[in-house]
Amino acid sequence: MELAGKRVLVLGAGRSGTAAARFLVARQARVALNDRKPIEEWSAEARALEAAGVKLFSGDVPQWLLDHIDLLVVSPGVPTKSIAVRYAERASVEVIGEVELAFRFLRGQLVAITGTNGKTTTTALVGRLLADARLPVQVGGNIGTPLVALVDTSRDDGWTVAEISSFQLETTDRFHPRVAAVLNITPDHMDRYETFNDYAAAKHRIFRRQTEEDWAVLNADDEVVASWASGLAARKLFFSRRREVERGIFLRERTLVARLDGGERALLRTDELALRGAHNVENVMAALCMGYACGAPLESMCETARRFSGVEHRLELVAEVNGVRFYNDSKATNVDAAAKAFEAFAEEAGRIVAIMGGRGKGAPYAPLAPLVESKARALVLIGEDADRIAKELGPYAPAVERAADMRQAVARAWALAQPRDVVLLAPACASYDMFVDFEERGRAFKAAVQELLNEATSRKAEDA
Repeated sequence: MELAGKRVLVLGAGRSGTAAARFLVARQARVALNDRKPIEEWSAEARALEAAGVKLFSGDVPQWLLDHIDLLVVSPGVPTKSIAVRYAERASVEVIGEVELAFRFLRGQLVAITGTNGKTTTTALVGRLLADARLPVQVGGNIGTPLVALVDTSRDDGWTVAEISSFQLETTDRFHPRVAAVLNITPDHMDRYETFNDYAAAKHRIFRRQTEEDWAVLNADDEVVASWASGLAARKLFFSRRREVERGIFLRERTLVARLDGGERALLRTDELALRGAHNVENVMAALCMGYACGAPLESMCETARRFSGVEHRLELVAEVNGVRFYNDSKATNVDAAAKAFEAFAEEAGRIVAIMGGRGKGAPYAPLAPLVESKARALVLIGEDADRIAKELGPYAPAVERAADMRQAVARAWALAQPRDVVLLAPACASYDMFVDFEERGRAFKAAVQELLNEATSRKAEDA
């Protein structure tokens, strides 16, 4: 793909768009960057691109600009039904996303991982499995480092492991992962997709260019994902927590079992895993399937899986204060993820004080009702969707309180909790009403917990 001299418009000045603009201008493209936010609200990195020759535009894209471009690069947060995208398509201008742009220049082999939940943990684990097996590997995509920022460090004999969202898959064309996985599909982003089938179809695009030389990793327990198997060209590996599979990895009682290359082998027990929760057992099995497809030895991968304790903002133990443990699951941005967080503490002696709320995604909160009824001591609600959560889940909770910010939410949760309880940040919502992203929300929770811990430590010192 020749970029020198091409007139390129990048829509969206967030992390992905900024990285794409930087990549394009470094290859002598003539670049314009647009975002609906006023330029003064853009990141310093985005504003700094002006000094490199990038033209910056805020608000609606001027029609004259759309009439003079050769390529449109769309950031994940920009809907493909936006006026600018539709205008470009009608004018026969090529429209791609940052992931597609990156793929056209990446060297080596690609592992792509999507799904409603578990993407980040699984992506990080696959990267660790390959690294510990001494395979050249780098990790990025929706997990943090934009894929386009990994082009220059990719190598012909290496692997790039990428978390890919449905939004990113919408704007792919030639995107062709050697190993592609769909972990699960449950209702999410219903504020963007008209139907659940539209959302699932976006996920399915990850397999679009695969051939019989490639690998598809599928969740055999997910009805939608499993139904795709017969229509895929790639070789298939399945993972399952509920039944034995013909080829892949499954759970037999409490042991992970591999059925690969015509043989069967016990790998490790679930109580050996550092990750907690049944959903993380699924993530480990999926990661092991992908590692196998990449050529990593099972022995090495099992050792890594035993040590891997997860990533920040995913069921992250922050602290224990006077017998109450605080867990940060800020990445639980939808109802299904919040349910998995609750289920991870199903066998705990104490109860859960859950901090929930934010910007809802249009899905009902009702699936959480049985978990709230059986396990919650209280709900502390924040953000735009607090009223809706209170209406749908309040009747099932012993107590419901509101908080204006995260610091107040943590203080109220702490006041409600009893020894052996868990204070769990599992918002079931996006963060954009109060925070830049889920990471900032998670850091705010951790900072508030640290304040509590410091105060408790000071009081103990004074009493001594």
